[in-house]
Formats: sequence, structure tokens, C-alpha cells
Amino acid sequence: MRRRPGIGGLQNAAAARDQYRLLGENVARIRTDLMKEQLTTFRSQLEEFARKHKNDIRKNPAFRSQFHEMCTKVGVDPLASNKGFWAELLGIGDFYYELGVQIVEICLATRPHNGGLINLQELCNMVRQRRKNDRGAVSEDDCLRAISKLKVLGSGFEVISVGKKKLVRSVPTELNKDHNEILELAQAQGFVTVNEVERRLSWTSGRATDALDTLLEEGLAMIDDGHRDGKCRYWFPCVSSISSSVGADM
Repeated sequence: MRRRPGIGGLQNAAAARDQYRLLGENVARIRTDLMKEQLTTFRSQLEEFARKHKNDIRKNPAFRSQFHEMCTKVGVDPLASNKGFWAELLGIGDFYYELGVQIVEICLATRPHNGGLINLQELCNMVRQRRKNDRGAVSEDDCLRAISKLKVLGSGFEVISVGKKKLVRSVPTELNKDHNEILELAQAQGFVTVNEVERRLSWTSGRATDALDTLLEEGLAMIDDGHRDGKCRYWFPCVSSISSSVGADM
């Protein structure tokens, strides 16, 4: 027959639990203080690194990307404001502001041709063409960072993935799964036909036509019905090179 613990035993057990709890809180506090101290040290070292290599950060896209990764790891955002230490030291706040303005201008200029959806790689090439004196100074990573800052404007700027490509959307158009599948299918040759969509995606004629008509209404597709076979081709400038000549003339 087991004996139930007395009052003294219960009190001792409660005291032991309190001691373990206090010990755990002390250990957690020590770890937190240590982490804060380490982060302060890392940030100080990061500032020193930025001072030493500021020219490389400004001029070398690969180096700039690695610098941003280091900043992210210690919770520093050099692009958070155009004022303060980072902006004065590196001037990269102004760099991304200027880049963002150029991206907006290109998206607006090409919108009549692509409906507000442009291939990220094509967009970056157009940006480089506009910055002819310093073509190698802008990378896709730079464009992505500038676009991420444009999102706060609430103007619909966003990067979406369609198949293996990244597209920049500059209008608040909602694309569903059917639209994305058609865009991915069109990447092979820049266009699709209703019959091809039906065959390749195993859709009904109504489903294919409805999705294509929506893309056409949104300005994301262009119809070419001048072929001998009589089949309409739905061209998508955002996954073909139709709009490339537009950026070259800007």
C-alpha cells in the first residue's frame, strides 16, 4: 500500500519547482542579454565593413547583394529610410529610389503592350538600357529590392512566379490558377491557341475560351488571326519579346 506524501513533502516539491523555474528564467535572460550583445557587436562590425567597402557596395551588384544578406541576418535594413547613417554613408537609399522611379516609368510605358505584366529579366534589361553609362551596375536582385519598396505605394506592384519565370505586375489584376497555367504554357513560343490549351491542359473548350477571354480583356493577351490555318493565336507580350523594342526607344 503506497503512502501519500505529507504536507512537508508537498512543500519541498513546490519549492524545488520554483527553484527550477527561477533557474530557467535566469538562463533565458542570460542568453537573451548575450544575443543582444552579439547583435550589437555584429552591427558595429557591419558599419565598419560598410565604411571600408562602400565603393564596392555602390558599384558592384554581386557585392551589394551579399551586403544586403549580411544586413538581413543582423536585422538591419539600409533601405528603410533615405535619412540616417546608412543613407549618408552609402547613398543606396537614393540608388533604389532612382531605380524604383525608372521601373515605374518602364512599366507605365509598356503597359499598353503587355497589360501591366512584364518579364522581370526583360524589365531589368530595359533598365540597363536607360542607364547606358553604367549598364553592369544593376542586377535582378537590385530590381527585386526596388520593387519590394514600391509595394508600399499600394499601386499593385508585385513579383509573381509563372513556371520558371518571374513576372512583374504593375496593375492590381488577380490571376487565378487557370490564367497562370496558360501563361506557363505560352512561355514555349510566346502564344497559345484554344485547341492547344484544350489538348495540353485537358480542358473543355468553354474553360479554355473563358480563361483566354479574361486575359484578353485585362490587356495581357493580343489576338493574331491572320494565319492560313484559321486558328487564332493568343500572344502574351509578358512572356515573349514583343515589348522589348518599346524599352529600347524610351
